[in-house]
This record gives sequence, C-alpha cells and structure tokens, in this order.
Amino acid sequence: METIHELLGYERIKIVQRRDMFSFTLDALLLADFARVKGENESVIDLGCGNAPIPLFLTLKTTGRIVGVELQEEAFRLARKSVAHNGFEDRITIINADIKDVHKTLGHNVFDIAVANPPYFRYSPESNLNKNDYLSVARHEIAITLEDIVTAAKRLLREGGSLNMIHRTERLGELVAALRRHNFGLRRLRFVYPKTDSPAALLFLAEARANRKDDVVVEQPLYVYDDDGGYTEKVLKIFNFKK
Repeated sequence: METIHELLGYERIKIVQRRDMFSFTLDALLLADFARVKGENESVIDLGCGNAPIPLFLTLKTTGRIVGVELQEEAFRLARKSVAHNGFEDRITIINADIKDVHKTLGHNVFDIAVANPPYFRYSPESNLNKNDYLSVARHEIAITLEDIVTAAKRLLREGGSLNMIHRTERLGELVAALRRHNFGLRRLRFVYPKTDSPAALLFLAEARANRKDDVVVEQPLYVYDDDGGYTEKVLKIFNFKK
C-alpha cells in the first residue's frame, strides 16, 4: 500500500512510499545535508536514489539539474511519483538503470556532484538476507558494490567534482582504497555517533574530489540523539533547513 509522507516535516515536500518496502531513513537526509552545493546551478547525480529522498531534499539547495538513478523498478516508479507529486519534473529526472552502465546514456564528466547512500553490507552466499527482495538489494551489495559506485562517479563527474557518501565506519578503509585507485582525493570526513555517550561512531560522511590530492579535514562529530533520546540540535537544524 502506497502512502504519502512529508519529507521529515517539510510540509511543501512530499514523498511517496510503500509500507512493505524500504522507506527512506535519516541517513539519506544526513547525506543530502552534508553535500556542499557551491552554486545554485551545480548539477547533481544520486547513484541509487531509492524513492528519491535525496533529490527531493536537494531542491532546497540548488536550482540546477538533479538526476536520480535507480535499478529496482518499483523504487523507480515511486521516485517518479514523488517527483510528479511535488511538481519537480522540470528539476529532477529519475532514470531506471544500472549505475555501472548509466554513463553510456548520460555521458562522461557531466556532473558537478555525486551522492551515494549505498548498501552497507557485503554480500556472500552465507549472508542473512531479508525475505523481501527489495530490502535485500537495498541493504546488501547484491546489485552494486562500493567499488562500482566509485567507478561510476569517476566516469560521471567533471574534473574536481565531488563524490559524497555515507557508510558504516568499518568500510572506511575500503572506501579510501577505492578512492585512491580511481584518483579521488579525500577532502572531508565526519563521523556520526548514535548518542553523545556512544563509545564509537557507527557511520561516516565523506567527500572526495575527482583528480585531486588528499587534503582531509575531519569535521566535528555529529551526534544523532541527545541524553533524553530526542534529536540533537544539529540534527534538528537539518530538519529545519530553509523552513
């Protein structure tokens, strides 16, 4: 059953979801907030957009071209409906394609910014997969890997273009290695902690630049929940962006 929700309280932005499918998470909004859009005309591609929470949020940050690429047909359909419901057809284009091949349609070196909220878990025959095929593909590297995402971004980004990603901290070393193989320079890193007293970060946000050297700035940590179990002021600030 399809439902229409506000995008985390943004009354003027709605998102179409299905209760039996993978709904968007806070992670997507953290990534959309983290991605720096320096000019209002910068073009953005979301590599694996799901039902389009990141493209929808990015309409608050840029009037430039936004493209979402989604492999799974039902998620693609929901993304298209979300775009149409908000009247963003002239700003957001959703493509049903494999990101490994989408450069053949979109071309090389055509975007300023790439974002990716990828499957977090490696896949093996022993993986404990969800019975829901959509959830399995969204959470495990069945259809796309971390290496595939970095490869695709390198093909699609202009010289100096930025790749922005959110991932689990145990995959950071793997990401850094992939960035080096494809001549990306790591520029920003921010660790995300569940709570202020959490012993370790669960996630990280990273920005890398195509054909640039490493020049890393580790930003202040982001704590999601405060001691009372509510969202911290920094997270609430994201929810209130341009309201």
